[in-house]
Amino acid sequence: MNYTVQHIAEITNAQIIGDGNLMIKNIAYDSRIIYSTKNTAFIAINTPKNSGEKFIESAIDRGINVIISEHHYQEFENITWIIVENSVEFLQKLAKYHFENSHLRSIGITGSNGKTILKEWLYQCLWNEFPTVKSPKSFNSQIGLPLSLLQVNTSHQLGIFEVGISKPHEMEKLEDMFHPQIGLLTHIGTAHAANFSSEEQLIDEKICLFKNSEVIIYNGDNSLVEQKIKKSYSDKKLISYGFKKDNQVFIKNNISKDDNIIVEYFGEEISFPAHQRDEATLTNAMALITVLKELNIENKKIVEKINLLKAVEMRLEAIEGIKGNIVINDSFNLDLDSLKTALQFLNEYNKSKKSLVLTDIVGVNSNAKELYEEVSELVNEQHFDSVFLIGDEISKFSELFKAKTYTFIDTKELIESKHLTEIENQIILLKGARKFEIERLKDILELRKHDTVLEVNLNAILHNINYHKSLLNPGTKMMAMVKANAYGLGSYEVSEFLQHHHIDYLGVAYVDEGVELRKKGITTPIIVMNPEQHSYQTIIEYNLEPEIYSFRVLELFYEAVQKSGYDKKYPIHIKLETGMHRLGFKDFELDQLSETLSQKNLKVQSMFSHLSSSDMPEEKEFTLKQLEVFEKNSSYLIEKLEYTPLRHILNSSGITSYTNYQFDMVRIGIGMLGESPDNEIQKQLQSVVSFKTVISQISMVENGESVGYSRRYKADHPTRIATIPVGYADGIPRLIGNQVGNVGINKTLAPIVGNICMDMMMINVDNIPNVKEGDTVTVFNAKPSLKEFAGYCKTITYEVLTSISPRVKRIYIKD
Repeated sequence: MNYTVQHIAEITNAQIIGDGNLMIKNIAYDSRIIYSTKNTAFIAINTPKNSGEKFIESAIDRGINVIISEHHYQEFENITWIIVENSVEFLQKLAKYHFENSHLRSIGITGSNGKTILKEWLYQCLWNEFPTVKSPKSFNSQIGLPLSLLQVNTSHQLGIFEVGISKPHEMEKLEDMFHPQIGLLTHIGTAHAANFSSEEQLIDEKICLFKNSEVIIYNGDNSLVEQKIKKSYSDKKLISYGFKKDNQVFIKNNISKDDNIIVEYFGEEISFPAHQRDEATLTNAMALITVLKELNIENKKIVEKINLLKAVEMRLEAIEGIKGNIVINDSFNLDLDSLKTALQFLNEYNKSKKSLVLTDIVGVNSNAKELYEEVSELVNEQHFDSVFLIGDEISKFSELFKAKTYTFIDTKELIESKHLTEIENQIILLKGARKFEIERLKDILELRKHDTVLEVNLNAILHNINYHKSLLNPGTKMMAMVKANAYGLGSYEVSEFLQHHHIDYLGVAYVDEGVELRKKGITTPIIVMNPEQHSYQTIIEYNLEPEIYSFRVLELFYEAVQKSGYDKKYPIHIKLETGMHRLGFKDFELDQLSETLSQKNLKVQSMFSHLSSSDMPEEKEFTLKQLEVFEKNSSYLIEKLEYTPLRHILNSSGITSYTNYQFDMVRIGIGMLGESPDNEIQKQLQSVVSFKTVISQISMVENGESVGYSRRYKADHPTRIATIPVGYADGIPRLIGNQVGNVGINKTLAPIVGNICMDMMMINVDNIPNVKEGDTVTVFNAKPSLKEFAGYCKTITYEVLTSISPRVKRIYIKD
């Protein structure tokens, strides 16, 4: 987009206060990830759950001088305001105008599953054929879609946008602002189905997007979809794909064999190798081929593009590096959009020093000088300490970069220079085109080289938190429990992410955990749940807030406050005993407690308790009794204190099962990791943790031969046995050996055989199709799930996660 403030106001019937001649090229919606302030306006989006207007000051502090808001705040000087009646409707109106005046060929993708994957695959295949723009991340909603459409500029020839709905009548608004020429309908499944009266209503809503499309591509295996598409759009060009042979596009051969997959497209055959042969992947591949054919991409080139497709799981990942560095690896593709995304991700870390490795942008036919001027402008705004440029093209423009800049012909030359291994205590962003293979730099910079990794999907954590927040009142605060190294996931990395997304409180068990977070720059309030006597001075020194559960602890902590010279009321959190009989003040102690508190320079920041059985429906009566006691005792104490601290008692399962007792704050732990005892809630959550390794070796064990220590497994027929490099020193309990537990390979379960060793274990791979050395092995994620793996171990998911060894490399992934 490229409009003056005046023009935007005219398009949207908005009011201007300030300079109408200012040029706006970007609209930022999140003050935390503003990566460029030049020609950028900040929109304060108001929703029923939240008001973006509380972040206006933060946006202005970052350098924004144009604010789009429903209200004018006079205390901010020298700011231009665009005052709108409704912030969401403003966005939609502006996006509609912008799209309809863009002269862009467009692809609109909707459906229940596969939208984001197909959008990314199409973009990877098409961005170097046509100047292409796409939805960032999963921006497909009433707010996300207009933000996506506003990215279109005059150089773009093709736009690929996903469109999602969660309830009836939403698609009408989305179609009004975006009417794609090519409509693509993916698989129709159960996502958001609960909000619709029937599958028929869901399909009707989805296909409403195609009212003005010229071509509709859809999955014809669903007979109801087939029927409705043909009935509603018989006058359009319709192309069906799927496994049924009566589709125009289908798979011709047996998909279970090792041969190439052969897709028939209107009688033509397109053959390509496929390592993954599950139904979802192949369905998406057929949809991809159909769209590429519609865009007149020749068959040979289609096969080349499929072979080069970046695996969907190769997203932005952050790993612990040598010399105190954090390495952000985005080394698989490079274009302006993905560079902007990487720079946004970079802003979520608060390390003051950072370096960038950046390669040529390959395959773009635009003017090189203009391209690298825009690249350098984006990079310069991030204030990198060092920039390492790789490639002939980008090196010609090194003088445009303001940081200390080095140039290299290729990745090998940078490695040999040793520059990167001299960096200490920085964030190092690796951003490059695939051909430069800068993932080799990750191998040099990462601290742990173990093939066994624990992948933590930060976006999934945010999704799960937002799901739980959706059950709460808008004003209810949330504390995230990050004790025990955030249940084994990495306390700092998870806390940093949660702080960036404005979590209200963090909870740790011991002072050392809180101190470590403070030392690494975490400023969010932190409650220490188990403050030990010797740690009170440290609590005060690092501005931590202790749980107080007895008079002894209260007196000792107050003595420490007095000795420290702290001259304000120090915040504390009072634990009330409500039936768990672990820690806390009992009802007969409340008078003495209130009297003691009134005499001390302390402030009760919150009062709280723990539910012992909120995840057990059979203990509902006991849980309600606990809640009743907490309500009674906390209310009594508030009356005595003559001020109102926060109150909180609900844990993750309490949030979902006893929402009416949310009080002022709730505490989320295992819920943010995607686990719930309620099967219906579980369906709404996303898996956060994936424990993976690889096959080191596959051997044929003959009939009668044994495997592993103590010869606990003996083959009764010739058996293929795979050895994988993970054992009980990595956190795998020995009790799940000898065919008690399973791991997943190619989405098929394989039993663990023999005793589990310290550093490895053996599995039977007889029933695994196409298995080979180097294949990925899933210890837990989807198959088996974390809950299933905990079942093998005869324990709970908490214990599984906290048992994973520190030697296992943690990788933090963000879409």
